[in-house]
Amino acid sequence: MVLLRQPIPHSLLHLLHCSYPFSSKLPSLKTRLSFPVKATTVMASSAKKVLVPIANGTEPMEAVITIDVLRRAGADVIVASVEKQLRVEAGHGVRIVADALISDCSGAVYDLITLPGGLPGATNLKNSAALESMVKKQAADGRLYAAVCASPAVALGSWGLLKGLKATCYPSFMEQLQSCATAVESRVQQDGIVVTSRGPGTTMEFAVALVEQLYGKEKANEVSGPLVMRTNHGDEYIIKELNPVKWTFDNIPQILVPIANGTEEMEAIMIIDILRRAKANVVVASVEDKLEILASRKVKLEADMLLDEAAKLSYDLIVLPGGLGGAQKFAVSEKLVDTLKKQRESNRPYGAICASPALVLEPHGLLKGKKATAFPAMCDKLSDKSETENRVVVDGNLITSRGPGTSMEFALAIVEKLFGRPKALELAKTMLFTHP
Repeated sequence: MVLLRQPIPHSLLHLLHCSYPFSSKLPSLKTRLSFPVKATTVMASSAKKVLVPIANGTEPMEAVITIDVLRRAGADVIVASVEKQLRVEAGHGVRIVADALISDCSGAVYDLITLPGGLPGATNLKNSAALESMVKKQAADGRLYAAVCASPAVALGSWGLLKGLKATCYPSFMEQLQSCATAVESRVQQDGIVVTSRGPGTTMEFAVALVEQLYGKEKANEVSGPLVMRTNHGDEYIIKELNPVKWTFDNIPQILVPIANGTEEMEAIMIIDILRRAKANVVVASVEDKLEILASRKVKLEADMLLDEAAKLSYDLIVLPGGLGGAQKFAVSEKLVDTLKKQRESNRPYGAICASPALVLEPHGLLKGKKATAFPAMCDKLSDKSETENRVVVDGNLITSRGPGTSMEFALAIVEKLFGRPKALELAKTMLFTHP
């Protein structure tokens, strides 16, 4: 095998991603989220090859969280569109650009094929003959396959790939699942070479379980630590609020979410998706000179407009996702910093998560006199560290949070401030973030 250390031309990437036929049969492992299976030792491998198919209507949180977490583990993840084009119109107005078309990937061998859910995304995946053939071969060859939300019932179950196996799915599809599997209500369920899960709020646990299947428990722990995940999965979220003020808006909240090359895609997508579920008008603005950005873990996202255009509008809230590269881009964007300063001066809400409180808000004086938190490794950059151990901190019109694993709580806290806690808890249950 030749080790390539020079940059690979983009024209060759799809061929390498989809056609290079290395594989290893994947042994089943015990995971803390699964029912017992026979434990074996993981075979050493430089990079496991993973396929994540996406479609129009795919639930973006489920797709992006899975891709992001698996890439953090070192997996070679290929995002494949089952549509006729690479650009996919995912749920809640999120646009994702795939790495390849599914037709270009059918000859390759994968250590894992994992399906996100969402409707009509799950149905569109089920109707892809190429994908069906690939997943059936995956199962026949004894290699790992997985699905979340509607897809266990709609796709895997319809293809006959859950017969005699324990599986879970989104609650409203449990009756359909019962006709093709032994349906259980676990947040993450493993049976042999199949892993299934319930919804957006269980996807990070699901993705870490997949890392454990591919690489072992030590790697799963190594990956999950920096995510700042909750230990009390399913419980109600808690926020620390100081100096409470009412966040007001006319009719529908107008919210600006900037993104840049290097933005943490999980954080951006959870914020955008959840706020749009709450019926806020979310404008996703690129601080780059084009709409498409390459996020921290190489997910390609398309913004609604450029920041120059978005900055002409007025917002009830401006909220910054994190990611080291993205936060650095935000910090040097005069347009964005000026917009944030005007937001603060007019006493309108603004917020940030992960690296952005420390790298954007702090150096520009936007945390002056405020309590905040940030990504744990960045908290030493904050002038006031007294509340940094909290997962979400609200201080008047400012809201901050810690990282990918706190993004859902962060977004739900924003929903709570805008629409009230009952609305936020209803959303949390719908997403399976808290127990239904």
